[in-house]
Amino acid sequence: MIDLSSYAQSLGKKRIAVFGLGLSGLSSVKALVKAGITVTAYDDKPENCDKAKAFGAEIEDLSHADLSVFDFLVLAPGVPYTYNPHAVVQNAQKYNVEIIGDLELLHRANHGVKTIGITGTNGKSTTTALLNHVLNECGKKSLMGGNIGKSVLDLDLNNIEVLVIEVSSYQMDLCPSFRPDISMMLNITPDHLDRHGSMESYVEAKANILDGDGLGVICTDDDYTMALFDKAFCGDSPRRILPVSVQDEVVESVFVKKNTLYKNHAGENIEVFDLQNLPTLKGVHNQQNIVCAYAVCKELGLDDDKIINALATYSGLPHRQYIVTTNNDVTYINDSKATNAEAAAKALASYEDIYWIVGGRSKEAGLKGLSIFKDKIKKSYLIGEATEEFSKWFQKYDFNFEAFETLNQATEAAHNDAQKENQGTVLLSPACASWDQFPSFEARGDAFTQKVLSLISEGTS
Repeated sequence: MIDLSSYAQSLGKKRIAVFGLGLSGLSSVKALVKAGITVTAYDDKPENCDKAKAFGAEIEDLSHADLSVFDFLVLAPGVPYTYNPHAVVQNAQKYNVEIIGDLELLHRANHGVKTIGITGTNGKSTTTALLNHVLNECGKKSLMGGNIGKSVLDLDLNNIEVLVIEVSSYQMDLCPSFRPDISMMLNITPDHLDRHGSMESYVEAKANILDGDGLGVICTDDDYTMALFDKAFCGDSPRRILPVSVQDEVVESVFVKKNTLYKNHAGENIEVFDLQNLPTLKGVHNQQNIVCAYAVCKELGLDDDKIINALATYSGLPHRQYIVTTNNDVTYINDSKATNAEAAAKALASYEDIYWIVGGRSKEAGLKGLSIFKDKIKKSYLIGEATEEFSKWFQKYDFNFEAFETLNQATEAAHNDAQKENQGTVLLSPACASWDQFPSFEARGDAFTQKVLSLISEGTS
């Protein structure tokens, strides 16, 4: 756990309020109480209030309390803040109380570890986990946290050289002074507009990570990130900006061309590695993750051979194009995290001879845009609430498909069909939420994995 005692001493006898008692909120309560600070906490769920009370917090409804007695309010990132703000935010603003998040608390602890902050609309978790893996494999003692793994205040930074943090737009909204030593911007596409109110506000929240000193790595492959690069590079920002790309050659930087990673120096393009040799990092989206991570690794002085060996041993994140196993030249991929068509498209673009398990509770876009992958898909296996809707879509585009009541039934059918051919990819990439049949995408992915391993075990016993 992060030691906040020195920061607590600078506060004197002040009290701190914490609202939103999920993982980050409860870790804030624990760290603050341990540092000797009087904490008053609240959450709309009584069971979360009970947990905070057990950690030593006082419980009071902060939406209606007199907040003038508090030094600041620690707000959970999931609580609406800038657009249609929650009542507790309005109350804090009424009393002119500073509002911060747990990342800001981490920063104020003055921990002394180099920080790498990774943001973007897509790929944050994979890039955070990938970079953390590569750093450790190359001998840099690294930890990851933030929007992935442990909350940052639960981390033990003793003997750690680098802290890799996945940073959401919600979290950056709550960081008035925290800026990473190295900031990474992967990409920006429309998202979370219900939270930020507009695309402009969403981009602005993301862009905060590029303020301040240090290095900024920006993948300039979309209009929004290119605009941020132009603004940062041409402005008076003290942060050094390094552009990378998977679409265009970049002078004095790194880029991907025809599935190969290159670095450019003194006018010469130097081949680094063929990215097709990385089975757990397939697809253009993963090339974007790789080129950003590689740029940071070079900034930290790591050797190419060590970086390449580390990339090759990265196993991937569960439920994100995760290779469950391979049997008789059939590969089984758990991509349960693909809860919309855009995410499923990334997986469909990455494989051939696909036996596609799809369905659940459909999103607004349905399967829009996925018809272009028809020739890659041997057969589709529909499940869940979306079956009727998706059946019409598959009929319209003349796909080979079959409907099933459960994921287990669909998985078994896809397994049997693929094994008859002794090749191909059984891909769970649902393009839907899981909530019709599973409590989470993780539970759905775990069920798929268990069924696959059971089927293969039965076939080899």
